[in-house]
Amino acid sequence: MTSPLVIAIDGTSASGKSTTARRVARHFGYTYVDTGAMYRTLAWHCVMKHMDLHDEKAVAAVCRKWKTSLVNVDHHVRMLVDGYFPESEIRTSEATAAVAIVAANTKVREWMKTLQQSCIQFGNLVMEGRDIGTAIFPDTDFKFYLDAPLAERSKRRWADGVQEDLAKRDHSDSQRASNPLMIPLGAMVINNSGLTIEQTCQLIVDEVNRRLAARNY
Repeated sequence: MTSPLVIAIDGTSASGKSTTARRVARHFGYTYVDTGAMYRTLAWHCVMKHMDLHDEKAVAAVCRKWKTSLVNVDHHVRMLVDGYFPESEIRTSEATAAVAIVAANTKVREWMKTLQQSCIQFGNLVMEGRDIGTAIFPDTDFKFYLDAPLAERSKRRWADGVQEDLAKRDHSDSQRASNPLMIPLGAMVINNSGLTIEQTCQLIVDEVNRRLAARNY
């Protein structure tokens, strides 16, 4: 029996990972997994509980105690928290400010790694994040890394009505002790500055098809 296939799309903030990954998943009929949303959900939960985000032990303890599960909703893996699917709440400025702190927690990342790897139960995946090709599914043959100049990514955030210090987030992601952001070994690097989402997706689709053919999947 053939093991499920994972297309890993990593990259910096505002590099277009989410939109690109959703479209690539739709193209191939795979299930889409947004790992950033998982960290945002935990950050939102901690903010709602008025927790000290810098108390690493307390935040890590939440991972063991909160009632959450993964649900595949129309080929999109969602986190169910206490019987509720948080949506816009995890995109607020409060959650955005909290997520980098939560994501730097080594124990949280260990828990998230196990959770994210369990998504393979849903079959073929397009999974996007910051450590998919380096820590979650390092053995996949289908790794991509999206990036664009800081000024370009900042414009995208402003266009989306989101205020975020991308330089600070880039530094946090690349310097954290556990699974820092880096280009995965064997990944196709795409600088999508000046490219449309469609063009970026097509580059990935073409490369996936090329690798599929080369490996006789």
